[in-house]
Amino acid sequence: MRALVLTGPGKAEVHEVEPPAAAPGEVVVDVERAGVCGTDVELFTGEMSYLHTGRSWYPLRPGHEWCGRVTALGDGVPAEWLGRRVTGDTMLSCRTCDRCRSGRHHVCGDMAEIGISRGRPGALAEQLAVPVTALHALPDTVDSTLGALVEPGGNALRAARGAGLRPGGRLLVLGTGTIGLLTALFARAGGAEVHLLGQDESTLRLARHLGFGHAWTRPRCRGCRGTASSTPPTRPACPLSRSTSSNPPAAWSTSDWPAPLRDRHPRPGAQGRHRGRHPRRLGRPGRSHRRVRGRLGRRPPLVAATVGLAETAGVLAGHRPADAGPGPKIHIDPRR
Repeated sequence: MRALVLTGPGKAEVHEVEPPAAAPGEVVVDVERAGVCGTDVELFTGEMSYLHTGRSWYPLRPGHEWCGRVTALGDGVPAEWLGRRVTGDTMLSCRTCDRCRSGRHHVCGDMAEIGISRGRPGALAEQLAVPVTALHALPDTVDSTLGALVEPGGNALRAARGAGLRPGGRLLVLGTGTIGLLTALFARAGGAEVHLLGQDESTLRLARHLGFGHAWTRPRCRGCRGTASSTPPTRPACPLSRSTSSNPPAAWSTSDWPAPLRDRHPRPGAQGRHRGRHPRRLGRPGRSHRRVRGRLGRRPPLVAATVGLAETAGVLAGHRPADAGPGPKIHIDPRR
């Protein structure tokens, strides 16, 4: 089968590789659609911290935002999974250690991540092997575009809920990428007054098209001080982020977090190594995924274009397709 392979910093090629086999407890999925994420870009450029700590290595097969159809079952997998359209969790924990059994899957010492770490092949390929415990069935009303948005949507939904806002409350979202816009959409659906802060006017056009009238750049934000920065301050110097509580209700889009923050959340008992997690992926696997499937019923115009596998290297290098729309997300159809 064809799969995208990263062979070194800035090097990505489509290779013919052996198709996956369904190990016991796993399924094989024919991938319908896969999203290109900022994490994939960091793996491509070599900036991903995991490449420097030994948690990830080249050659690497990326892709963790996906959907597809189950076409093969391993031993022990219930027969009803065959033929189902699915998406799945990125983080694969051992499910047996004390942390997993207490619901802290995200700090499992044996964590592997699809398309990211510990050599687990990703979804920028024609087929993907996935543990059945990581699967989530997709209803017929969720097409391929929405199906591949469930993973980032789960992160965004958890961020919106984590703000703890009640209807009528105000939320400031720093960043207008896929995660930021989805967070804003979920928060607005919950009755919040949402403000977005982008780096420049061009990044705010889609937010305004989606009906967010409170969309600012830092110099234009009423009362903001200083100039825009891609690195978030400890407390945003913006009155919109203030509330009656001691914690400002603010959420950051993925692209606004500097990569070193991945290693500032040490795992308990990680043998002295600070092998933390990216802030947006913290949380119990699957919980947000299950909730978000029913909330993406009306497709937001976040996906700018869908291209074939051969064009993925250019996308990772920052090239947008000529016919791309205004959305921040590029999808890949591995069957093209």
